[in-house]
Amino acid sequence: MLLIMEPGERRRGRSEDEGRVLYERMQRFTEDLKARGLLGASDSLRSDADGVRVRVREGKRTLVDGPFSESKEIVGGFFLLTCESREEAVAIATECPAAEWATVEVRGFGPCYDGN
Repeated sequence: MLLIMEPGERRRGRSEDEGRVLYERMQRFTEDLKARGLLGASDSLRSDADGVRVRVREGKRTLVDGPFSESKEIVGGFFLLTCESREEAVAIATECPAAEWATVEVRGFGPCYDGN
């Protein structure tokens, strides 16, 4: 999976015209991944200002509305890919236009523990 990690202030400071240009570039990248048979799913996520964090501790639910000031980056979107190797995923991440203004984090799927 490619996670687009974007500085929150950059997104909030972007004009609509700038955003549309970047979105079109990302759409072309998405279409290319589809044509290559690599794309499982992708989407852009709304700003953390629209998000809510949910925690349950000792049966008590706590909600924290965004934006989350302690976060320097937000997850701006994702690409779920079918890759043969980590190296292939890294090569695709390098092609991603968002790598020019954000960080593209490459993550594989696995269990929620490190039981090696």
